[in-house]
Amino acid sequence: MAERGVLLCFLFAVFFTWGFSLVHARRLGLPKTTVLDVSVSIQESLNVLSLSPWSEKMVFEHQERRSPSLSSSLALSLHPRASLHKSSHRDYKSLVLARLERDSARVRSLSTRIDLAIAGITKSDLKPVEKELEAESLETPLISGASQGSGEYFSRVGIGNPAKHVYMVVDTGSDVNWVQCAPCADCYQQADPIFEPSLSSSYAPLTCETQQCKSLDVSECRNDSCLYEVSYGDGSYTVGEFATETITLDDSAPQNNVAIGCGHDNEGLFVGAAGLLGLGGGLLSFPSQINASSFSYCLVNRDSDSASTLEFNSQLPAHSVTAPFLRNNQLDTFYYLGMTGIGVGGEMLSIPRSSFEVDESGNGGIIIDSGTAVTRLQSEVYNSLRDSFVSGTQHLPSTSGVALFDTCYDLSSRSSVEVPTVSFHFPEGKYLALPAKNYLIPVDSAGTFCFAFAPTTSQLSIIGNVQQQGTRVTYDLANSLVGFSPNGC
Repeated sequence: MAERGVLLCFLFAVFFTWGFSLVHARRLGLPKTTVLDVSVSIQESLNVLSLSPWSEKMVFEHQERRSPSLSSSLALSLHPRASLHKSSHRDYKSLVLARLERDSARVRSLSTRIDLAIAGITKSDLKPVEKELEAESLETPLISGASQGSGEYFSRVGIGNPAKHVYMVVDTGSDVNWVQCAPCADCYQQADPIFEPSLSSSYAPLTCETQQCKSLDVSECRNDSCLYEVSYGDGSYTVGEFATETITLDDSAPQNNVAIGCGHDNEGLFVGAAGLLGLGGGLLSFPSQINASSFSYCLVNRDSDSASTLEFNSQLPAHSVTAPFLRNNQLDTFYYLGMTGIGVGGEMLSIPRSSFEVDESGNGGIIIDSGTAVTRLQSEVYNSLRDSFVSGTQHLPSTSGVALFDTCYDLSSRSSVEVPTVSFHFPEGKYLALPAKNYLIPVDSAGTFCFAFAPTTSQLSIIGNVQQQGTRVTYDLANSLVGFSPNGC
């Protein structure tokens, strides 16, 4: 009997200790709630429709007074779409719906890319280059990255020698850099003159035996000139001449011999941008080609005309929240995060870590992407996050969902509201608490706000740019870390 009593005491002690540890692990040192300034968000939604695009002079003046990191050797200004292109939408809700439609196409594209890579299917298996293409007459249509949701943040980049400055979309989900080129049979509208390769002394077509040409997913050889094809999950693609060219970032030293696509017949939804600067993890991306040890950006509010910087070779800011940067052997373009969980209201959700991990076949995991707007989570993870958030917002009047958002509120009578804190969690107990404006966003100018996360049927999860706004995100390539510095713009 005495032995049984001792055993019961031992079991009780073990259970109490385990239970205390579990509660301690799940209750975080975070504030349970944070405040959303409803009035400011609504005012910004009203202002964005009347913003005037930046002039060349305004861009230059911003470059003169911007303050990039002292440790950065290369930097350039980074602008949201609203500051460069005047909106043609009649109201804010139609603008939001257009953004969300682009975003859904973008997510389908990224998910298709990883699915094809895992299945061992190359893009040439799906759509080989069959037509006889000539370097001087390329007829294949291009639908721009804006149709994938990537055309939201732009930088002004110098192409060629002498440098001709054009706006380029920056995109961490792409590797191949490209620009519209003259002669141009059918180009979409851009803010600057079409680039004339014949007027650049540094333009040099690549031959088929070069490493750059061999690094393309799909290439074709015509008269020993390398032709490239880049296709997207929504069925759009671009075919053109692959060349090297000089790239200049603001007042930094020119970067010579950067491989770039030159398109002569382009059709798409880009408005303002001349092409795309790929920031992905592949061999042909701009960071890879210049051997950058790191790059960082801070995405300003998409509804503002503010600007920030895109920087290369800068040090990780002090007090950054860091997470491991992981690779997927099936596809080297995407930046995967070592993420351990999500918190709501100061407590960790009961989500298995495996929900954020890449399995042996290359499925799963969570990437961080500058071109996707709304964070996508596996359905079970999203449901847990949403249900916990809804539980903490019972005091707010709910309303019907909008597009891909199923959790919305009528805040028309409020100037500010208190909502549960949402946080991302990483190894070693590190976490990033999001400001309320990064996950409860206006979808019209009348006071309807929605919870800015969405479920996905894909196994790939994505941290989007709405959740990144206002945070400097540093891709420390040399040390395989991603750093988050709140209020870093």
